[in-house]
Amino acid sequence: MTLPPSALPETARDEIHRLLHGFCDPSSLSALTTLGKALADDPGPGAKSARGPATGLSEPVHGPGQGPVLLRRLRAMAEALPPGAGLLDDPARLAAVHACAAVADPSLCLAGLVHHLLCLSSLTELSDDPGGLEPRLSALREGRAKGVYLITEAGQANSHLDTGTRADLDPVDGSFVLHTPDSWAAKFGSAGTWGVEQTGVVLARLFARDTDCGVFAFMVDLTDEQGPLPGVELSSPVALDALPLDYVHVRFHGVRVPRAHWLSDGARIDRDGTVHDPAGSPEQRLQRTLRVGQGLWAAMPAVAAATSRRSAVQAVNYARQRRTQSRIAPGVPLLSYRTQQTVVLGALADAFALTCAADGALAVRAQAVRARAVRAQAPPPKAQDKEAMGFTPWAAVSQPLAAYKAVTVRTAARLTAECQHRCGFSGHLTVNRLAAYQGFHHAFDTAGGDSQLIFYDIGRSLVEQAQEPAQEPEPIPDPASPHWWPAVLRRHQHDLVRELRRRDTTVATRDPFGRWDPLLEQAGLLGEAHATQMVADDVTRVLGRLRDQDLVRALTPLAALHGVLAAHRWAGSLLTLRTLHPADMEALPGVTDRLREAIMGQLTLLLAVFGETDESSPAPLAAPDVNAAMAATLTWTRGSAS
Repeated sequence: MTLPPSALPETARDEIHRLLHGFCDPSSLSALTTLGKALADDPGPGAKSARGPATGLSEPVHGPGQGPVLLRRLRAMAEALPPGAGLLDDPARLAAVHACAAVADPSLCLAGLVHHLLCLSSLTELSDDPGGLEPRLSALREGRAKGVYLITEAGQANSHLDTGTRADLDPVDGSFVLHTPDSWAAKFGSAGTWGVEQTGVVLARLFARDTDCGVFAFMVDLTDEQGPLPGVELSSPVALDALPLDYVHVRFHGVRVPRAHWLSDGARIDRDGTVHDPAGSPEQRLQRTLRVGQGLWAAMPAVAAATSRRSAVQAVNYARQRRTQSRIAPGVPLLSYRTQQTVVLGALADAFALTCAADGALAVRAQAVRARAVRAQAPPPKAQDKEAMGFTPWAAVSQPLAAYKAVTVRTAARLTAECQHRCGFSGHLTVNRLAAYQGFHHAFDTAGGDSQLIFYDIGRSLVEQAQEPAQEPEPIPDPASPHWWPAVLRRHQHDLVRELRRRDTTVATRDPFGRWDPLLEQAGLLGEAHATQMVADDVTRVLGRLRDQDLVRALTPLAALHGVLAAHRWAGSLLTLRTLHPADMEALPGVTDRLREAIMGQLTLLLAVFGETDESSPAPLAAPDVNAAMAATLTWTRGSAS
């Protein structure tokens, strides 16, 4: 039986709110509840795929008549955010709204992330004259037009670092001419929604007086209710069933972009056509143009945490109710088996860790927003060298937020897949959404900045910056302590850096490719270890600030279990570099047993903390009676007697 949240003490409820929603103002919770109900009452085009065959190549997800439905749902999200120009001012509320949308409909969440945190963020952060973007800017804020972000080019890997789309300055009137020079430079994005106005932020290489001035963003009107606007060419739909949106390739043929729609970010053009850019170089210009990605990365851990909590609670609920007919113990619930307990309670532990990571990511984002506000009041700084870009620009834009994005979506993809598997055929049913959650996070491992490339760049950076430690690594506490896993990871990072530097000295060439190609696998492991440690540190930090002792008792073994099970997954690397020894690993199953028993004793409270259900969750797996809830979704047709 699940303890209702209302039965918890007020102090515990306040701490749970802080745990689940971070810095989000408690007064906004009613807006989130309203949003959840609105999305449940208006399931949108995605519900179509739950009742019929998967979308085909010839049919867009939001076909004729469905585009307005998507806009209506985007408006519901906007109504849960601050109004007008303040729409993007509260990172915690942005994260909470998109997390709510993800639980209800992952594809809507992605549309919202692109609309709010890439398109609108670019317009507000990069434009030197937002008034010149009207009336499109207001239409996007109010959900009367759909926002699109076009950065990826279909023809080559790492296209962000070598954008082919051109924006040529017209010296006569100061406008720009947008052009796709070849098929490789066709943009890929979710610009195929029918029947609505779409406004895109398009990244293109600015040329003035035949000089490459770097990659800037431009606001471009893509479609109206009738279809593509002059000079804009859209391909047939490109299906992606794991994350269904209206993906197409986009090409531009002499599209005229007014000067006011150039998102100049402090750059200016003289009368003679000379571009003056405070970024100082094309590489720094790209980093500045892409800094809007930080808002997306800051929100993604909250999205990953919300869907993971829902997945883990559903898996636990299923395991408590589902009775097996094994000859070993017929009639015993699945949750009686230790193997099932380890997986579903481990999912709950990882969901808690992701919840803590969401708190950490939003703290980083809030600090960056405050710093930007301070800089806005100061004289413009001189251009200076920042971290160089490697495989992608993402780690150079913000290493901590890129790391949070990469590690949280990868963890959520694994967690939701495990929950799906442990729920049998019910885990694959569309109505239970586990397949949608898993597809969303698995796709996002590549989207929003490829996670593996981010880990490569972080690992390379850590090796380049590494200095010999002034003292021996800290002692490692008992593995039943939540502090054990962070300490292990700190020592393992030290061991990985030392090994990479040793191997680096054996490479004969200093050519970047020849030097790093043989080291990349281990560099990626180092980057992932670094991001994993960030999450582990967030767990102990969040746990340390809790004051309600019932919550502390319930969450402490959960935090420790997260670390112990993670160590099993990292066993190969930990043992290879002797961060841990075979005897250490041999002791972990016994620790797991003790932690599992402690968590089972706290399960009622934990489900009250993480299992708050609302009207946006019609999933039978979340119901008090899973079988009855599944039966209620069915209609029957009986053959008549002949």
